[in-house]
Amino acid sequence: MVRRISMATRAELLAAVGDRYRRGDRDERGRILDEFTALTGYHRKHAIRLLAREPVPKAKRRGRRASYGAEVRAALLVLWNLSDRVCSKRLREMIPLLLPAAIRHGVIDDASDLSTQLLKVSPATIDRLLAEARISAQAGRRRRAGMSSAIRREVPVRTFNDWGDPAPGFVEADFVAHGGTDVAGSFVQTLVLTDIATGWTECVPVVTRSAPLVVKELEAAMALFPFPLGGIDFDNDGSFMNDQVVPWCRAHGLTVTRSRAYKKNDQAWVEQKNGAIVRRLIGYGRLEGLDTAHSLGRLYAAARLHVNLYQPSFKLRSKVRIGAKVRKTWDRPTTPAARLLAREDLSPATRERVLELRAASDPVELMRLIRQAQDELGQRVDRRGLKGAREAEAAPVTEQDRTTVASIARSESPPRLHRRAYRRTKPIQRRPSRLDPYVAEVRVWLTVDPTLTAAAIQERLTHRNGGHLVGPRSVQKLVRLLRVELLEQEIALIARSLNSAA
Repeated sequence: MVRRISMATRAELLAAVGDRYRRGDRDERGRILDEFTALTGYHRKHAIRLLAREPVPKAKRRGRRASYGAEVRAALLVLWNLSDRVCSKRLREMIPLLLPAAIRHGVIDDASDLSTQLLKVSPATIDRLLAEARISAQAGRRRRAGMSSAIRREVPVRTFNDWGDPAPGFVEADFVAHGGTDVAGSFVQTLVLTDIATGWTECVPVVTRSAPLVVKELEAAMALFPFPLGGIDFDNDGSFMNDQVVPWCRAHGLTVTRSRAYKKNDQAWVEQKNGAIVRRLIGYGRLEGLDTAHSLGRLYAAARLHVNLYQPSFKLRSKVRIGAKVRKTWDRPTTPAARLLAREDLSPATRERVLELRAASDPVELMRLIRQAQDELGQRVDRRGLKGAREAEAAPVTEQDRTTVASIARSESPPRLHRRAYRRTKPIQRRPSRLDPYVAEVRVWLTVDPTLTAAAIQERLTHRNGGHLVGPRSVQKLVRLLRVELLEQEIALIARSLNSAA
């Protein structure tokens, strides 16, 4: 019985003995044919046809010419930073809003061809062009869950499926704790309220969790929404489920409901904003004291306009269960302000207020204020807020601040947030690679020609290695790492040139 071998082994065997078979005499061809059929199990006539056939060289695949060059990639990097690094589908909808402001601030060239390309670029192309720039911007942790209270029996339960299609004004509320690694003692909290119909989100800092402060911050948050509130949905936190907050809400005409205990998906709308807005802006550090709460309030004052007026967000349109699977359909990403203005039942006063907010704001200037407030909070992490001096309000934009805008737009490193650095407990021992002697040479090749592909570099290395094939995956990994290294050097050079010009 002939032992079966793989098709790849048969192809290699055919390439090894085929040329010798075609050049040999009758006796030698017979010996090669006997050995070949014994190894492969092929029929003798089929083996003769394979061995006698001249190998046909494979046609070299021609790649498509690149549609977007380095200028488009650099401009997308600027817009991505100015959008607070949202995903490509949201950034695609945000480009028409950000591009005029970026040109006005001088961080993107005012070229018609460049603007046309930026307006027609697809989300998949944005992912491809920004893939290397996103390598250094990965971080995040989950937050702790809360507890329930006894008064919840007096408040009706509302699940996720009970919302239906409410009018603007029905919101979900939740707390985000800024306690760092130790939640003991008193620390600053963030009260988050998200509108179900539009996704409009307001965040207010709370110095400590107490019912009187919650009532005060709820009243302040109600004044921030451009439309009147009609109902509010809490979780089972004791800061909400008490005899002060619930009666106050009902006295102001708000319909009070609550989620089920330990069912976080009942508040899916606000839970999503806890990570997408609060944790993305603040991180996971410990914030304490009144001055820190004031700094956090200045951050939210700029972020609320940037998020609600300029950042597109997804909204679930339908969810259908088919057996064990759930099929979800999402609307096209759009801003909460655009969703609000598109409603036919919107009052003229609310429409006028939203249009005034949009006309009086600048997305690039808001991004500068956000980064400025984040830097201030970064100095207060793990410190007592009462020991820090309260800084003055943000000054108008100066020439030096415009340099700050340019540095934000061209930054490749993540903003300084309050996150613990990841430390690996076990060291990784790197094994030597066959490509180590060629790293410096490949770096020079990429510096001279950045468009050089991994396949072309593999062909060069194979030729330099005396015809011995070099693994394509190893070459691709080396090229990817070297591109990131050269990209970081380029960004550092641009930052130094901007600072020297200022």
